[in-house]
Amino acid sequence: MNRKTISFSILSGKGGVGKSNLALNICYALHQLGRKVLLIDCDMGLANMDVLLGIAPEKHVQDILISNQNPADILVPFGPSSSKGSLDLLPANSGMAEFAELDDGARGMLRDKLNPLASNYDFVCMDIGAGISPTVLGFSSMTTLRLVVVTPEPTSLTDSYALIKVLSARHNVQDFYIIVNQVESQSETKKTYSRLSAVCKRFLGFAPEFLCEVRSDRGLIEAVRKQRPLMEIAPRSPAALDCMTAAEKLEHLRKDLLIVGEIDAPLRSVAVHN
Repeated sequence: MNRKTISFSILSGKGGVGKSNLALNICYALHQLGRKVLLIDCDMGLANMDVLLGIAPEKHVQDILISNQNPADILVPFGPSSSKGSLDLLPANSGMAEFAELDDGARGMLRDKLNPLASNYDFVCMDIGAGISPTVLGFSSMTTLRLVVVTPEPTSLTDSYALIKVLSARHNVQDFYIIVNQVESQSETKKTYSRLSAVCKRFLGFAPEFLCEVRSDRGLIEAVRKQRPLMEIAPRSPAALDCMTAAEKLEHLRKDLLIVGEIDAPLRSVAVHN
């Protein structure tokens, strides 16, 4: 029985909110805290983690399903270490329409194949596509925690509420943590989180927790252009410092969850409630 690995998914109600960049840099920050981290690109239709890192992997997550590849053989180390087992990516292949939506059987098979590998890490992060498709809901409900990325835009708030509502109703999960991204001030952060929290509490009966804010940072644009993590090229920039704050809070959550001792496997089976 696994007592070490905590999994979290990073998801959003709408696209374009900076979700993948946050996943990459939070994982990098967790590694800087001395943790072993596995990042899985779960956007099966429009994967882009390989682009953000400037790599061209020969194998992808889809190969686990296509040709029964061993997940360990697909790993791509990134960051300061060139050896596997420290800070690794399981890349996905973009533009494969037949894998954009996976049925329950395929997701379950993938989960079972990934769990032995995932148990070697302290954290497993699943970078998941936006929206409320069955694949998004299925993958995000497998993880211990869900980090929902929102921006101050009204459409982001509306879509994030819809995502939380559907996940709660269909998969009976309530472990949501909010990251307010691309903010200009603390007052903007507070207003954004308060609006989402209030509507969830009123209509769903619970409020998601606040994890952190991530400030607007032009350094992120430069990092994307250079195809390197912001944590690597500008670790003292505002957004990088905020990603470190997120990592530190996740580390505290991990310690609390391990004390409770209810973590059976990195990625859990999913129950659906109609």
